[in-house]
Amino acid sequence: MKRKLYMSAPLPFVGQKRMFAREFIKVLEQFKDCTVFVDLFGGSGLLSHITKRMRPDAKVVYNDFDNYRKRLENIPRTNLLLADFRRLAEGVPRHKPITGDARERILERIAQEEKECGYVDYITISSSLMFSMKYRMSLDGIRKEVLYNNIRKADYALCDDYLEGLEITGRDYREVFNEYKDMPNVVFLVDPPYLCTDVTTYSMYWRLSDYLDVLTVLNGHSFVYFTSNKSSIVELCQWMGRNRTMGDPFEGCVKSEFNAHMNYNAGYTDMMLYKHRNGPRTNSAA
Repeated sequence: MKRKLYMSAPLPFVGQKRMFAREFIKVLEQFKDCTVFVDLFGGSGLLSHITKRMRPDAKVVYNDFDNYRKRLENIPRTNLLLADFRRLAEGVPRHKPITGDARERILERIAQEEKECGYVDYITISSSLMFSMKYRMSLDGIRKEVLYNNIRKADYALCDDYLEGLEITGRDYREVFNEYKDMPNVVFLVDPPYLCTDVTTYSMYWRLSDYLDVLTVLNGHSFVYFTSNKSSIVELCQWMGRNRTMGDPFEGCVKSEFNAHMNYNAGYTDMMLYKHRNGPRTNSAA
């Protein structure tokens, strides 16, 4: 029986690769002799799903660090929640703010769901109560936002077959990489959170060094790597390639920091680093 091929993730997910789906299928043709595909940053599972459908003979490892599978398991409850939202927002025009009693009732319904069930798929409901690509991960976060009637009109389809055939784990990508790095005929699918983009919906905190650490898994292995022009990571690597002997210019520097605040909830840290090449100056007698 022919299995369904999903070309987009069943539930919203920041950074899912639906726009790359058809091109990714073409890329998989370049790895006909490979028998193991390891999706280190599995995200929505779309790359793993497509790989398994296109290569049913291969072992496909989906590293579900963000627990997307739990969101899939809770689709029936999420559909019930959205159905209540539609009822509570009745009379509010599409794409207009939900205010007053309707807003309070929706917030109360979310609180009830969290209390009674212990779980709310905040990413999915955010996509119905806010505008595209804006997500909040808690009830307190949603309370701070203007809510809009962008509520999905139809239920999300059940998708019990979406992760079928995958070997699923949920660990730090380095641990998964170390398990498979010495295997023959392995391809690593590498889709980390993008540098200079919002990563609040991911179950991790990322610094520049974390983005650069990911590049170490590419060395000496077959891979498919995703990035964005916002990150400038390709340009950075090209620059390092042209300046191979430079090393760390900040090695041995003294660092001073100053915490600055733009407003009540936003701030940044200014840094000053200095190093005297010939050592600190001293006053000496003539």
